Amino acid sequence: MLFLILPYVIQALLIVHVIKTGRNQLWIWVLLFVPVGGGLAYLAVEIIPELFRSRTAQRAARGLKKAMDPGAALRRAEGETRVTGNVASRQRYAEELARHGRYDEAIGQYREALTGLYEHDPNLMLGLAQAQFGKGDAPGARVTLDELIRRNPDFRSPTGHLLYARALEAEGDIARALEEYRVLATSYPGAEAAVRYAQLLQAQGRRAEAQKVVTELLEQARIAPGHYRRAQRTWLEAAQRLL
Repeated sequence: MLFLILPYVIQALLIVHVIKTGRNQLWIWVLLFVPVGGGLAYLAVEIIPELFRSRTAQRAARGLKKAMDPGAALRRAEGETRVTGNVASRQRYAEELARHGRYDEAIGQYREALTGLYEHDPNLMLGLAQAQFGKGDAPGARVTLDELIRRNPDFRSPTGHLLYARALEAEGDIARALEEYRVLATSYPGAEAAVRYAQLLQAQGRRAEAQKVVTELLEQARIAPGHYRRAQRTWLEAAQRLL
């Protein structure tokens, strides 16, 4: 009985889809009078191409491609740098090197890019600091960030601010790190800064303050849009573990 009913259910769902999405009304007649062939044609012409154009499908395709050949972007960036040697290509190459954990090479590329007109470019300096921190050189990263701000006092970057707080923490300058995290906890576009703040508070024995930060974060996340909770799931789970 199920196999007898199923084609009619699919036919009805496709007709509803035509109406709801504002497709050409001729599809309704095609689906009514040629149910199987019309349904396959509708899927091939209208639905499948739309799925492949969606951001989700595109992200999935990029993720699959990256999983199959994780070094492709790095090779491409290296080739571009060899051919052009310009700052933009060198920056992309440095970013890819850092993503692959090749921090010394990334640092070298950033230093080569930080010359001439780009000697104090804030984005290049931030990239250099990230590579230094990734290598384990927290003092070097902090020095680079201090120089970045000195040379570019109007530059604002939540990523750079969080990196600065993390560098201070790694150096053992807990008081200053807590102050930076405190500011970031309510201004950073994501849950990471608040969670790191709560983690450091808890590590210092200030459990009540840590609980307050976590409770406020989770309450805000509860009423936030679903896409925010999905994007921040790892950090929100870390926050839950602090309760």
